Amino acid sequence: MKAYNSIGATYSYTRRPDPRIGGAIRQALGGAGTVINVGAGAGSYEPPQTVLAVEPSSVMIAQRPAGSAPAVEASAESIPLADDSADAVMALLTVHHWDDLEAGVGELLRIARQRVVIFTWDQTVFRRFWLLDEYLPEAAAFDETRAVAVERLTALLGGARLETVPIPHDCSDGFGAAFWRRPEAYLDPQVRAGISMLALTGEELLRPGLARLSDDLSSGLWYERHADLLNFEALDAGYRLLVAELQ
Repeated sequence: MKAYNSIGATYSYTRRPDPRIGGAIRQALGGAGTVINVGAGAGSYEPPQTVLAVEPSSVMIAQRPAGSAPAVEASAESIPLADDSADAVMALLTVHHWDDLEAGVGELLRIARQRVVIFTWDQTVFRRFWLLDEYLPEAAAFDETRAVAVERLTALLGGARLETVPIPHDCSDGFGAAFWRRPEAYLDPQVRAGISMLALTGEELLRPGLARLSDDLSSGLWYERHADLLNFEALDAGYRLLVAELQ
């Protein structure tokens, strides 16, 4: 997660919480009276009952808005809190950055009293996303090295409920597949800077595929090939919520 000290400087510009995804996360948290956000970044999707954010990047902590819950600069693998510190613990689009997944999930289970909520993606679904499949296989290859299988997460949690999170066509949170119906967005360097998969793959490797995408948009070929997508309001691109009940 220290990578965000270099790639996260403009994160808050393109990664604005989407209310529909936020609603799914709030529902997954249930009636938790206190919440800890691990791998919290700039604070997206933190509910009002958040009592602490855990984030290893000082650059990300600096982008947390005024009035946010207090933040501690620490890694998921070693959280400086007592056991059972909050009703629920959430970890959103973060587990793929952890150096030691087993240790990190163990810490989530240790500090949560009632529930652990993880927002991640199923790589078997996500790798079929048109951006990776047709234009940026280099980014897909990079993602394969860090993606965490939902089955592995479920096992580490000791069991969890799996929920599909469809991505709205006008999603305001600019993560990997957010622009599935707005392909021109991926040509924007600032958008790419807010997507770790692309930012960490590197512009040199992405350049040929982005050039092909630009050409296909200019010629109209992309719209011909993906005309069906233009009729969808939301898409299952593989994003999932795992909800582990501890009591």
